[in-house]
Amino acid sequence: MSLHVAAAIHCGLGRHADAVPVLERAVAVVTPPAPAAEGEEVPQPEEEQVVDERKGEEWALAAFSGWMQLGDTHAMLGRMDESIACYGKGFEIQMAALGDRDPRVAETCRYLAEAHVQALQFDEAEKLCRKALEIHREHSAPASLEEASDRRLMALILDAKGDYDGALEHLVLASMTMVANGRDVEVATIDVAIGNTYLALARFDESVFSYQKALTVLKSARGDDHPSVASVFVRLADLYHRTGKLRESKSYCENALRVYAKPAPGAAPDEVAGGLMEIAAIYEALGDLDEALKLLQRALKLLEDSPGQWSTVAGIEAQMGVLYYMIGRYADSRNSFESAVSKLRASGERKSAFFGVLLNQMGLACVQLFKIDEAAQLFEEARAVLEQECGASHPDTLGVYSNLAAIYDAMGRVEDAIEILEHVLKVREEKLGTANPDVEDEKKRLAELLKEAGRSRNRKQKSLENLFGSGGAARGAKKDGAGGRRWTNFGFRS
Repeated sequence: MSLHVAAAIHCGLGRHADAVPVLERAVAVVTPPAPAAEGEEVPQPEEEQVVDERKGEEWALAAFSGWMQLGDTHAMLGRMDESIACYGKGFEIQMAALGDRDPRVAETCRYLAEAHVQALQFDEAEKLCRKALEIHREHSAPASLEEASDRRLMALILDAKGDYDGALEHLVLASMTMVANGRDVEVATIDVAIGNTYLALARFDESVFSYQKALTVLKSARGDDHPSVASVFVRLADLYHRTGKLRESKSYCENALRVYAKPAPGAAPDEVAGGLMEIAAIYEALGDLDEALKLLQRALKLLEDSPGQWSTVAGIEAQMGVLYYMIGRYADSRNSFESAVSKLRASGERKSAFFGVLLNQMGLACVQLFKIDEAAQLFEEARAVLEQECGASHPDTLGVYSNLAAIYDAMGRVEDAIEILEHVLKVREEKLGTANPDVEDEKKRLAELLKEAGRSRNRKQKSLENLFGSGGAARGAKKDGAGGRRWTNFGFRS
């Protein structure tokens, strides 16, 4: 326990890395040694023999506490894989000591589920959340607050997996529980989530009603300048943008920005930064890229020195990289992407589809800067990640294949480029049909490569401008209303 206190002091001073070895020593004290092989005796130091004799709930509590604190510390350093591994060890110890149906185990289930949600591991999160819900329903009174909390988390998980009807069911049940317990502010917060789900289902009128209902309660309970009020303004702005009511959308954005400019005392920086990121995404969609960049820079300034925010900061930098790319500031774009990639590598998020798409975007910025070798390495790594996470036929993976083919052609690796394009063309024909414009585009590119390869193996390399389309636009861009080409942001919005 002294080691736990020492680690807590390190964390309180912002020295999370210094807390890790202290906590590792703490868990080593109360973690039993590995069992000996059959017939083999392992001598134990006197201290370990004493610890071994004191096993029981007190020992288990110390071990559980240590592993969970170590997991929290890794999380603050952005190391989600290590964090989840520590939580898992603590969870196993707790279940062994208390049994797998104890209410305290349910609380740990939910805590671990939240960690998996942060790591975008939604299947594992769903299993743990269901277990927590089952235990709480078994041990708690009907419609308990614990059950409502589980249902809200389950709704978040199902929403992330695209099961909007399932999410709506859990949110409605949670709302009924909060109403019965007189928790008006919690009801309003759930109403916002219900509005989000209605929006995903394109049930716009019901979504507006939920948002306005929540807005009335939050203004009354927390005041007009609270960030939670601004967050509802942002949701309404997004809804009106999606439905083509651009004047209303911009008006709600301005209302939210007034709140974020002078938020109520005690407002959490991450809450304000999250709102600024969402408004930036709306301004980007409206074509006001400079204003979107300014908002992202404000969000970055709020979070860049905050512990435990590495993934969020990486997301902001990635979104800024896309905007820099769209306005032609390719060196700034590459630098933003590089910073985001380095943070995700350090935090262990190298196996997500987001990471693969980010590598692809950074590769495209390198192409515009004529850093061909670096671009090729990034596209190859992006391909490996997306093949693993999404499959070889996923649109994002196919986009990387096309980029890789173009860069190989630029490097003179024509046969490799042809092989990749043949695969891309085959998949696109199967999925989109032979008359699709994307299929026609791939056919033309492949025919040109085959023609040139047959004419001369020592041909002059094409310029990158020709390789990646008119005006130097990269593969994966979409046509805009002016007939030019511009980048999408590949889902980098918050």
